[in-house]
Amino acid sequence: MADSIPLNPMRNSSKKHPYYNAGRPLRYQIEDEASNLDEMPLMMSEEAFESDESDYHTLPRARIRQRRRGLGWFLCGGWKVLCGSCCECLAHVCRRKKELKARTVWLGHPEKCEEKYPKNAIKNQKYNILTFVPGVLYQQFKFFLNLYFLVVACSQFVPSLKIGYLYTYWAPLAFVLAVTMVREAVDEVRRYRRDKEMNSQMYSKLTVRGKVQVKSSDIQVGDLIIIEKNQRVPADMIFLRTTEKSGACFIRTDQLDGETDWKLKVAVACTQRLSALGDLFSISAYVYAQKPQLDIHSFEGNFTREDCDPPIHESLSIENTLWASTVVASGTVIGVVIYTGKEMRSVLNTSQSKNKVGLLDLELNRLTKALFLAQLVLSIVMVALQGFIGPWFRNLFRFVVLFSYIIPISLRVNLDMGKSAYGWMIMKDENIPGTVVRTSTIPEELGRLVYLLTDKTGTLTQNEMVFKRLHLGTVSYGMDTMDEIQSHIIQSYAQVSSAVSNGNSASSTPSRKATPSGPKVRKSVSSRINEAVKAIALCHNVTPVYESRTNGASAEPEGTEADQDFSDANRTYQASSPDEVALVRWTESVGLTLVNRDLSSLQLKTPAGQILTFCILQVFPFTSESKRMGIIVQEEATGEITFYMKGADVAMASIVQYNDWLEEEVRVKFYRV
Repeated sequence: MADSIPLNPMRNSSKKHPYYNAGRPLRYQIEDEASNLDEMPLMMSEEAFESDESDYHTLPRARIRQRRRGLGWFLCGGWKVLCGSCCECLAHVCRRKKELKARTVWLGHPEKCEEKYPKNAIKNQKYNILTFVPGVLYQQFKFFLNLYFLVVACSQFVPSLKIGYLYTYWAPLAFVLAVTMVREAVDEVRRYRRDKEMNSQMYSKLTVRGKVQVKSSDIQVGDLIIIEKNQRVPADMIFLRTTEKSGACFIRTDQLDGETDWKLKVAVACTQRLSALGDLFSISAYVYAQKPQLDIHSFEGNFTREDCDPPIHESLSIENTLWASTVVASGTVIGVVIYTGKEMRSVLNTSQSKNKVGLLDLELNRLTKALFLAQLVLSIVMVALQGFIGPWFRNLFRFVVLFSYIIPISLRVNLDMGKSAYGWMIMKDENIPGTVVRTSTIPEELGRLVYLLTDKTGTLTQNEMVFKRLHLGTVSYGMDTMDEIQSHIIQSYAQVSSAVSNGNSASSTPSRKATPSGPKVRKSVSSRINEAVKAIALCHNVTPVYESRTNGASAEPEGTEADQDFSDANRTYQASSPDEVALVRWTESVGLTLVNRDLSSLQLKTPAGQILTFCILQVFPFTSESKRMGIIVQEEATGEITFYMKGADVAMASIVQYNDWLEEEVRVKFYRV
């Protein structure tokens, strides 16, 4: 049979295509190699020929043995490797977070959402029914004290190490763990109740058939939600409409960013112009929102209305958003939900609940380790005094068990019970009503505070500003001379009122008198005071808010409260900072009152009761880089345009610096054609 087989003496040493030949069937290799047999010299002896023939005969058997070895490898341990790889892949898939994407949200049509978004439910619990006991035990046995007593108690099951009754070691440990579990269970129940209360809050949802009441946890992306005044925003929304004619509202963000100042939000102009709430379903519009992210101070998106020719596109910014956990402070607002559940800004910025450990627990843990070392040294000394005779290692462990009472297990019990008592006393303290202890494991940390650091005084004080002094060049007015400023304001606007009554209505402000061209004369003290007070009354971001006198708030009032009633009794001021409110309140005290403001105009009331209207042409908001703000207004009666600016002294010193060689006044006159 060997004679009928073509031989290739270089088969085992061929290096031309080893990888290619190894992957091909044997018969094809033999045929290819036989084709080149004539070109190769015969360098094989007879013994080598015989061994090569035996290799050929034993090759099928080797393959069978290889298959058997592979099957044995799989039966013995290969399945473990495969299962481990599968488990790792499965764990990786489970741990992988869902990729956050941008979305298109249709107004009032959650069913049109392209993807399934998370449920709008708040969950701050650390455990559930299945993980409570294992989780608490794991957290407790991380402490050396509990782990030490667990080892000592388990050693009593060994007959040679047993030195007493089992209950003398297991009962104290079980009592410590029971007290800890009860405390953790109480905290967990409190978290569950708070979450349930938040998720069960009812909101008005706008549908085609009208308003329906829904729970906060049932709100979906695309729902149109109506939020009343002093009501919490349940999800991240785009501000579509408000009952205020100005198209803006104030929100409180203290639960989101910790700032007590109110923020001004502006409704989408396209939806604010609609005549009724039901028109939101008569239009075909959607909001394109960027993917959820952590930054609460920025937003990019656009609003599109498709049923118009051409379609209306309006860009959206942070001023058009209502983030969850904020509170509406003025009016009633309507918004479309864009983010829910885990995708909300407030949830993304919240870290996962962790077990908080106080410094006292860490100090107790270190003290326990030190006592254990002392106990171990004492046990070694006792064994050494016996001369290490007999089973000295067993005697050493028995001495460790005997000296275990050096470490007081009751100390941990007393600390846990004391912490629970401290938390209860804090919540029941009449001097700090409304205080909630969210973590009962670290109440003693409040007693260790030495320095309290804060970024602003408003965190610690009542944050109330009072205007104290007005300085005009060489003249300064303090608290005792504010009546002089008030008399100048009353006198100035009294002259204007008399001029208007005589038929001269060309000017409504006392400082704007026609002067011939030429050198400018120095202004009088009364004129300078009036200009300063008017600048303070106009250059700000304050908005007057009027409390409604009606019992029920209408969904669509004919106008804002400010348009209906300018009385001082129900007017409050809201701004981004308390110093702005203090300035406006001071101008009100001297006679020039801010009675109304919207996105395009300001209205001031003089001591004589006259209403001065100023059109807002441009606002330059305050920034930390410029350290100043500005506003350009046009007086409606005269058409004069004025640019007012205020800011920090370091920024304004160079701007208001007097130039003796240049004093220019720009006057703009408008003629009606």
